[in-house]
Amino acid sequence: MTASNDTPVESLSFEAARDELVRVVAELEQGSPTLEHSLALWERGEALAARCEEWLLGAKRRLDAARDAVSAEDGE
Repeated sequence: MTASNDTPVESLSFEAARDELVRVVAELEQGSPTLEHSLALWERGEALAARCEEWLLGAKRRLDAARDAVSAEDGE
C-alpha cells in the first residue's frame, strides 16, 4: 500500500477519498501478493467508499435545504 494510506479516512476530502479508492480498486483487480495485503486493501476501500458516501449524503442534504429555502421564498 502507498503512503497515502497513512492518512485517516475521516480527514479526506471527497476527491482525495475517491482518487484513493480508484487506486485501491485497481490494485485489488491486479491481485495482491498476499491474502493479508488484499484484506488490508479491501478494508481501506470499504472505509474510503463510506467516506465518499458521507460526502455525497452531506451534499444532498445541502441541496435539499437550498431547494426548500427557494421554495419557501417563492411561497412568500
